Amino acid sequence: MDIRSNVLRQLKGRREGFSLEQPFYIDEDYFRLDMEMIYYRDWLFIGHDCELPKPGAYFTVQIGDYPVVIVRGRDNVIRAFHNSCRHRGSRVCTKEHGSSVRLVCPYHQWTYDLDGKLAFARHMGDDFDKSGYGLKPVHCEIVAGYVFICLANNAPDFQSVRDKIEPYMAPHHISEAKIAFQSTIIEKGNWKLVWENNRECYHCAANHPELCRTYPEAPSVTGTDGGADDPEIAGHWARCEAAGLPSKFQISPDGQFRTARMPLIEDAESYTMSGKPAVKRPLSDDVKISHIGTMLLFHYPTTWNHLLGDHAISFRVLPLSANETAVTTKWIVHKDAVEGVDYNLEELTHVWTETNDQDRRIVEENAFGIHSPAYEPGPYSAAHEGGVMQFLEWYSSFMVNRLQGDQAKLSVVA
Repeated sequence: MDIRSNVLRQLKGRREGFSLEQPFYIDEDYFRLDMEMIYYRDWLFIGHDCELPKPGAYFTVQIGDYPVVIVRGRDNVIRAFHNSCRHRGSRVCTKEHGSSVRLVCPYHQWTYDLDGKLAFARHMGDDFDKSGYGLKPVHCEIVAGYVFICLANNAPDFQSVRDKIEPYMAPHHISEAKIAFQSTIIEKGNWKLVWENNRECYHCAANHPELCRTYPEAPSVTGTDGGADDPEIAGHWARCEAAGLPSKFQISPDGQFRTARMPLIEDAESYTMSGKPAVKRPLSDDVKISHIGTMLLFHYPTTWNHLLGDHAISFRVLPLSANETAVTTKWIVHKDAVEGVDYNLEELTHVWTETNDQDRRIVEENAFGIHSPAYEPGPYSAAHEGGVMQFLEWYSSFMVNRLQGDQAKLSVVA
């Protein structure tokens, strides 16, 4: 039986409310199928437009086999291209971040304009037609300061994503912010284990002492039941929405993305050890009230986010292999906030730096145990791991849909 048929059979027959069978977490063939069906075909969060403050600014990213460069053009339009020279395939941009008047391949100096057109190719003859050798474009969409790309030739519709998440994100003005700090850690575990760990706080009390000072462990916050029956959450939504901040829980019909603005514990305003703001300069001038909690956004398969009153934190998940995942975290502050005056970098980053490292160890121990020949799928807690079950429902439905040639209906999720 070929790998596609085997995966399809296993997903259709999986036991609801239980973790996946072992190969989904450790097998390289299953991993390559994940990349082909999901990461190479769907919209991926990749960075922020504020990372490209002026024409010529660019950043690069590697998604599986695909090197990609994202650049701001002279017309201020942000575009994405396959980072592969049309001459002999060398990477054109080799740095993670940079700025250039034009993009020049270091191998033979083929030179591209910021819109991807080939501008110069040495010694190719008078009859060489440059117009057929521009950088190959990658689909690129910007929503409220977030850059999404899609590697597929034909990208899925993005408008439905934009319509749902932009009103929640727009008041925070990420486009007018800056990255105060970023880090990338490599977790020795499958990308799905990274997501499963993120989608519940069942583990938080025993593993995240710093985060638990401000972030509630309640399943109504982390899960997918909405939280509307919780008087504290309902009151928080009413107060924030009266101030012009969309807040109520919403999830897409297919379960791929969710937004909700949730209160922090007691009087906390930010993810700090004291609960007080980490940044004196508010992230957005349009947010007129304090104690807005955290605006939670996830979009499978690449990002979860926390947008607060004083700063925002974005997380990007990129698989490296069946057993390694890169998680990039960016702390975002107002563009005019000054380090050492408006914020202390250690205070700003401490809670999530510690939490990320704790999560890394959790994922790695989880992966280590799953490699055991004795492993078999185990049951999730219906009370505390509804978010994990929702993620696996999305993953399974998404994969079945793709493997059946996009004919199967996506299951209804919470």
